[in-house]
Amino acid sequence: MNLYVISGVTGMTGNELVRQLVGEHRIIGFDNFFASSIDTVSDVIDNPNFTFHEFDLNDTAQMEEIKKEVLAAKDSCEKVFYINCAAVVHTEHFYYVNRTFTTNVLGMKAFLDQAIEVGAYAYINCSTSEVYSMNSWAEGGVKESDYITLANAEHSQRTSYATGKLMTEFFLRDAVNEGQIKGCSIRFANVYSKNELYPKHIIPHILISIKETGSVTLLTNSRTNRRTFLHNIDSCGAVLALMNTDEALDGSAYNVATDEEIYIIDLVKLCAKKLGITDPQIMYDGYRASDPERRVLSTEKLRTRTGWKPTISLDEGIEMCVETLRRKP
Repeated sequence: MNLYVISGVTGMTGNELVRQLVGEHRIIGFDNFFASSIDTVSDVIDNPNFTFHEFDLNDTAQMEEIKKEVLAAKDSCEKVFYINCAAVVHTEHFYYVNRTFTTNVLGMKAFLDQAIEVGAYAYINCSTSEVYSMNSWAEGGVKESDYITLANAEHSQRTSYATGKLMTEFFLRDAVNEGQIKGCSIRFANVYSKNELYPKHIIPHILISIKETGSVTLLTNSRTNRRTFLHNIDSCGAVLALMNTDEALDGSAYNVATDEEIYIIDLVKLCAKKLGITDPQIMYDGYRASDPERRVLSTEKLRTRTGWKPTISLDEGIEMCVETLRRKP
């Protein structure tokens, strides 16, 4: 039995990690419900292997309680893994430096320091594809080793989120290089989940709007934007694949995404079709600065090192979301 300490545990990757690990392993998880709720782990909350705390990554006293609990439990477990899924993830917050810096940089570094202090075997740092900023597409997808072209403060404050996440990758790489811990960073691209229907994310926003009104309002960027969307079962699968591949825990970064690209307009049509609506009304309001039209990531490095590949198509994933939405009152 291993011990997994997961921040942001009710978020999209965290809650599915619990679901897949809790049968054989001990989990200590916490979340402050910034962009999720206890509902995402309601099916596992009573499992004796899962301990949940409504804690904030930035609360020093609460994190001290986590450390005490880990130290009390670690001797009965084979290995201890820290997985940092906590992040200020929605684009509306990307433009506010303090909101992203406090959690994504200071909180991550403190959590990493704790992992080292308690003697954790490895630290998984959930980063973001936002680090690619304006260099978001190339033939075959952007690779982890590609040089990055960033917007700067003259263009958009949004880049503060990307640069903060890059700093977390440096912190982890430095700790691994110094032999303090094993680990890696994961650059996720547009993860979604049937258990996560927070309406400010694009897929639940589309589904909820169409279900309630038969229409949806999008940013003007959506007229041309296209994206790939990764189901959280697959994002979780990537985390597990990396944790189970010791040579992959070398401090480097891994892209986790699909190559199933879709225009946002076509995503609306797909969501509407799943809801039984053939002609959804699409309206436009607002514009997002420094928003790349495409973001396509190469996952060759991850696939080569671990054998991981996505298993859930976008069509299947949207159907899962619709089924969950239909069951809600």
